[in-house]
Amino acid sequence: MTKPRDLKSFLYVGAYTSKGAKGICLFLFDGSSGALAPLGLAAEMPNPTFLTLHPNGRLLYAVSEVREYGGRRNGAINAFAVNPDNGVLTPLNAQASGGDGPCHLSVDRSGRFLLAANYASGSVVVLPIEPDGSLGEATEVIQHHGSSVNPDRQSGPHAHAIIPSPDNRFALVADLGLDRVMVYRLDARAGRLYANDPPWAPVAPGAGPRHLAFHPHRPLLYVITEMANTMITFEWDAAHGALRELQTISTLPPGFAGVSHAAELQPDGAGRFLYGSNRGHDSIALFGIGDPAGTLAPISHQPVLGKEPRHFVIHPSGDWLLAANQDSDSITVFRRDAATGGLAATPHSAVVSTPVCLLAL
Repeated sequence: MTKPRDLKSFLYVGAYTSKGAKGICLFLFDGSSGALAPLGLAAEMPNPTFLTLHPNGRLLYAVSEVREYGGRRNGAINAFAVNPDNGVLTPLNAQASGGDGPCHLSVDRSGRFLLAANYASGSVVVLPIEPDGSLGEATEVIQHHGSSVNPDRQSGPHAHAIIPSPDNRFALVADLGLDRVMVYRLDARAGRLYANDPPWAPVAPGAGPRHLAFHPHRPLLYVITEMANTMITFEWDAAHGALRELQTISTLPPGFAGVSHAAELQPDGAGRFLYGSNRGHDSIALFGIGDPAGTLAPISHQPVLGKEPRHFVIHPSGDWLLAANQDSDSITVFRRDAATGGLAATPHSAVVSTPVCLLAL
């Protein structure tokens, strides 16, 4: 007899802790109805503004966006063990982030190193993951240099996201302050980064690249820009670590004249659709991914029923999308149609103070 599918899973919520939140919040998500049930605090810590999961599913890492750690002006990165029965996180240790304002992190595909980006100082760091899941001291810290055309937002570097390439040979960084996607060769044995040749791909001046994601099955990289509100499609040359821009398309609907800043992006698991969030327009933009080039066609915009959707997550089942609405203190749940990519509002939501990152386990 086939074992029935378990439709309940854990949802972790990272938040700023200056307005009432105390750390990483925990919810039980019902994959049959879309309902969210609060389970309390998974772990107490200051400003867990981005979370990521180890490939083994048993370890969780969180940036701590604080101004000082260990007596120096830098943030911290915390390591936790995940209790699979109740979702509670057990602290393992913390390490300095190697720069100011950590905002994003990921685990390399070998599971041996954690990569993190520091927005305020414009630097990236590599930390070794010990056998017990705790973090060792940094094996690499690279400081970016330079500026771009917007004196208010781009007077210096602002590393905003870092991810490994699908084959784990490279690490790519979206630097909002430089208007570049930096490409590093990743030494996954020593935890070192080396400038690639070519060392970066430019984006339009003043665009401000924020987050980036590889297509799940094809040699394509998508980059969302915060300041220009665009989604960029790059062709990825995996042999040389090179990027070639194929298309730039707006994340906003035609005729929108208000102020908005794009934030998160995520393709679906089948690689047929791409989603991006708009803060200001307060929507999730849906794009179809075309064949054979992988360029994008706009389909729709779904209002998030909240304000400032800084982050969202497609549930691993593919049936749901959950949005973290920072300025309305809410998480909203949408049912997703796998065939069309479309989103439908549900009556389900949750109250969380300033939610800024979601992680579905």
